[in-house]
Amino acid sequence: MSGLQRTVAVLGAGTMGSGIATVMVRAGHRTILFDVSEDGLVRGIETVNGFLDNSARLGKLTETQAAEAKALLVGTTHLADLAASDVVVEAVWEDLALKKDVFGHLDDVVSDRTLFHTNTSTLSVTGVASGSRLPERVVGTHYCNPAPLMKLVEVANGRHTASWATEATLEFMTSLGKTSVITKDRPGFIVNRFLIPWENSCINALEAGLGSVETIDAAVLGSVGHPMGPFRLLDIVGMDIHQQVATRLYEQLRDPRFFPPPMVDRMVASGDLGRKTGRGFYEYGDTKLFGS
Repeated sequence: MSGLQRTVAVLGAGTMGSGIATVMVRAGHRTILFDVSEDGLVRGIETVNGFLDNSARLGKLTETQAAEAKALLVGTTHLADLAASDVVVEAVWEDLALKKDVFGHLDDVVSDRTLFHTNTSTLSVTGVASGSRLPERVVGTHYCNPAPLMKLVEVANGRHTASWATEATLEFMTSLGKTSVITKDRPGFIVNRFLIPWENSCINALEAGLGSVETIDAAVLGSVGHPMGPFRLLDIVGMDIHQQVATRLYEQLRDPRFFPPPMVDRMVASGDLGRKTGRGFYEYGDTKLFGS
């Protein structure tokens, strides 16, 4: 699969789905972005195109390269339009029944050799794969957020994942310029097992008055060398997504470190979700993700 142009379907046009779609078109793959909402689909395509335009302005891509990447992207609200897909990347809401249902419907649309990738980081890959009559083709591929900027993808096999699916997935990750790490089908995989409790600790530190948003971000940047502070990262991820991921992990692991702090609930209730709404821990004049 490496080195060949593929047709890739990305399910879900939210922050993660649009980020993954950006990865696909930048790697030269024909990409179909699917969402059940026409408005959501339009926002997702605008996010991809905005990232590519910003990349060109920053000199990371030429204008021609950005235009060629944008030309590889189409959007749809109809699953039937995904029939020619070689790879399907599911990035819908973290709900097991929903993910299973999507894969079950896709069984009747795509080829039996189409790879099914689930971007879940909190739910069981085996559980998601059980929605397909061919669970051997389902592989967990967790893209770290923001997907266009982060090199790492966690790859996890379900209980019935076939070796051919794993090998094809690893080759595909190479075609995207990603670094793959193999992990177990366990809640949170590797990264979110330590990232979510750490982010919750930073939020708790803010609520306790140990520092401001700016000083805590500055402390992290100056001490551990992260490329951005926890609150900048949370604004990119989205507080609704953090709430959802943290809650799912708490429900499975029953470790209080995963339970989202009260500030998370207040920010979600007020619509201060982060960059995508123009305000989270910081305020933003542009809701589009920066380019690179």
